[in-house]
Amino acid sequence: MQRTLKIVQSRNVTAVASGPPEVIAKWKEAGGDRILPATPFDPKAGKPTVAELREMVRSKQVVAFAEVGQQYDGIPANDPRMEPYYALAEELDVPVGIHMGPGPPGATYFFAPDYRMRFSSLLLLEDILARHPRLRLWAMHAGWPLADDAIGALYAHPQLYVDIAIIDYAFPRKEFYGYLQRLIDAGFENRIMFGSDQMVWPGALSAAIDSIQNAPSLTPAQKRDILYNNAARFLRLKQ
Repeated sequence: MQRTLKIVQSRNVTAVASGPPEVIAKWKEAGGDRILPATPFDPKAGKPTVAELREMVRSKQVVAFAEVGQQYDGIPANDPRMEPYYALAEELDVPVGIHMGPGPPGATYFFAPDYRMRFSSLLLLEDILARHPRLRLWAMHAGWPLADDAIGALYAHPQLYVDIAIIDYAFPRKEFYGYLQRLIDAGFENRIMFGSDQMVWPGALSAAIDSIQNAPSLTPAQKRDILYNNAARFLRLKQ
């Protein structure tokens, strides 16, 4: 925590920090306004309940529902068990960050036997977005490697955003920059948000930031949009 918050301060980061409420409360206490607390929901276990999440929002314990990791349980984003949570998030105007993309290589074989890469397709979000047009939903990891599906979903649903967490530092540069450029070339540079997916490696945060700041094909304005402007708009941060 100390090492991460030192980087948060020195790199001028405002972080959506996700985890169990009791853990995030400690980070919020230590990091102050630089920490935006978030917690996921688990559709497989049904926890937290919709009522519990409603109270967390009311008491300002959380400002987002993230990172929802249903993909690791073999649950697609459009599974009916997700619907009550989407409805709550739309009602309360709470952003939802949902895992749609890569896990650790070989995740199926050592910790998440039901993980399936095909559930990375952002086209799974179409019925959800059509049913909940005011839902602030962002697809974490930008649906890698299914760029065609991501572009199609972003085109059809202007309210959808993505982040580039973990693919921006853990992947080969050529692959990441190529994937990012495809989304930008398709016209979506204003809906791509920075992310790190820093879990237990404080240095990952700086590595992820540097991958954008050092990107050879991005203009200064595009870097600023990805590192700040897009997320500030989506999360409705104050100036």
